[in-house]
Amino acid sequence: MDYKEAYEQEHIKNAELAGRIADLEAGNEELQFKLDRIKNNPLWKISKPLRSLMHFGIRQARRVTNCGGPKGIAAKIAYKKRERAAKAQFGTASFPAPKQAAKERETVFARPVKVSILVPLYNTPEVFLREMLDSVLAQTYENWELCLADGSDAEHGYVGDICREYKKKDDAYLAAKRQESEGAVQGVKVLPESRIVYRKLAKNEGIAGNTNACYEMATGDYVGLFDHDDILHPSALFAYVQAINEQGADYLYCDETTFKGSDINRMLTMHFKPDYAPDNLRANNYICHFSVFAKRLMEGTELFRTKFNGSQDHDMILRLTDRAEKIVHIPRLLYYWRSHEGSVASGIDAKPYAIQAAKGAVADHLRTHGFTNFKIESTRAFETIFRIRYQIIGNPKISVVIANKDHREDLHRCISSVLEKSTYDNYEIIVVENNSTGQEIFSYYEELKDEERVKLVTYKGGFNYSAINNLGVSQASGEYVLLLNNDTEVISVNWLEELLMYAQREDVGAVGGKLYYADKTIQHAGVVIGLGAHRTAGHTHYKQPRQNLGYMGRLCYAQNVSAVTGACLMVKKKVYEAAGGLDESFAVSLNDVDFCLKLREKGLLNVFTPFAELYHYESASRGLDDTGEKAERYNAESAHFREKWKKALAAGDPYYNPNFSLDRSDFSLKVK
Repeated sequence: MDYKEAYEQEHIKNAELAGRIADLEAGNEELQFKLDRIKNNPLWKISKPLRSLMHFGIRQARRVTNCGGPKGIAAKIAYKKRERAAKAQFGTASFPAPKQAAKERETVFARPVKVSILVPLYNTPEVFLREMLDSVLAQTYENWELCLADGSDAEHGYVGDICREYKKKDDAYLAAKRQESEGAVQGVKVLPESRIVYRKLAKNEGIAGNTNACYEMATGDYVGLFDHDDILHPSALFAYVQAINEQGADYLYCDETTFKGSDINRMLTMHFKPDYAPDNLRANNYICHFSVFAKRLMEGTELFRTKFNGSQDHDMILRLTDRAEKIVHIPRLLYYWRSHEGSVASGIDAKPYAIQAAKGAVADHLRTHGFTNFKIESTRAFETIFRIRYQIIGNPKISVVIANKDHREDLHRCISSVLEKSTYDNYEIIVVENNSTGQEIFSYYEELKDEERVKLVTYKGGFNYSAINNLGVSQASGEYVLLLNNDTEVISVNWLEELLMYAQREDVGAVGGKLYYADKTIQHAGVVIGLGAHRTAGHTHYKQPRQNLGYMGRLCYAQNVSAVTGACLMVKKKVYEAAGGLDESFAVSLNDVDFCLKLREKGLLNVFTPFAELYHYESASRGLDDTGEKAERYNAESAHFREKWKKALAAGDPYYNPNFSLDRSDFSLKVK
């Protein structure tokens, strides 16, 4: 073994050790939290009934306090009413009225592509099968083909009987249409003799095998994947073909919901998704339904690979989105995923083998992208929502840039936490002094001269956060720079590794961590543009508890975002410089969001990771006065931002969803 190889192995071991330490610290904190709840309970030794009664009273009191008293409770009730009103917009209420449905049926597209819908069948309950078939026959876009491969056993022979019944009914419908119009359906000059193709398989080949049998039957330009017990919105195919014509889409998906029983209005979980986000997709199969793609994407490859049975769709989506040239997300709830005993929608316990299959699919995808020595672990959100740990390549130097004016205690706490807690050792700290007046801070600067990792740089001129950081970066000797607020404190010992593992990728621009206020509520977990009263940018999951899983588990995995906060932002120095650094026309606010959007314009991904955690005692250094001069300045910078990024704001944040309200940070639905 040569020196270089030994060094690399030692580096990998150190990174793994840092990760283990971070996991142990997180576990200890969680146990300590539970223990504190017990120790702080003065009536613990009282009998269980009394203790239960006390806990009930405490819960009710906390609800009142957390809501801000009676007024807060009223606000919460109003919020729930708004959510119910918002949800009422979906389900059958969103189905096209007869006039709209007729208009969609009569629309003639320049590209009237045929969509082959693949449905693998296996012992499908009769009511589920009929509802699935009815939803296809109800499509307002009529140039489709339904490919049914039936692996049902002898006791479920009715499955074939029902399919033949529907085929006969649809054939009669087509014959009547041909005779009536002698014309076209959606621009197709000659109507087909049949649109439903059924094949009884010799034996059940599982989801993957049965779906592949469906694919062999398909003759369409595009292929759609549809489960045998689910339901499509009547306008689903119309919306997809419209996007194919208008945007040249070759891979499409939509928002979806789970429902119970046979009433799609009994929605359990509504999943409003972001646009294509590769890091989100690696962490979990958020795309899922209703996937439709150009058949040419399948050339030279398999549809479903049986070795990933249980997560064959995640594997397929990862492979095909890699090949796709134009991935389009339709931000409409067009797919209804039935939750029943035995379905994945009802819980992963129904198919435990899917967990290992999903890890295998993601691992195979990562290897094809050149990654090695990575780890894929389930998270507390869900077994198939993953934390991915990438190998740190080499031992690059990180320059931590901290702007500072006075605030000796804040700066001391920040620097001490970096020096004492960081497991990554190749870094320097550059403190950019700007117009301090107190003697205490200058005394502390004298103390810092004994720290070989710390360098002091002096900025002269009026306060300009962007200019101050740009000066600090110009003095950095590291390959990577990390902008860090002076009022932060490190929590995760491997925070630098967690940021670096993403920042080192060639496709990534800025990487940000998860920041908390002193009370352990969330200050930052990614930025959404257009969010907030000023319609500039805002933080999601704002003021949620640290242990919150987030919307659809988003606080439990690294993901793509439009921007991250400059309070903790890592980027390659060469990328920082190529983007022109922070725009100094944003002297105080929105410079970090502006910077991230510049990176996005260059085709780079910005990443938020919840595994690099810090406290951010924001009000301590910024102050609480947001009135008068400060308000005027913020209004002016907001107006400047809105003008500069007018097109981006009009298009909406691709990693949010237009169905969410821009007035709240908690993924509340918009009431139309």
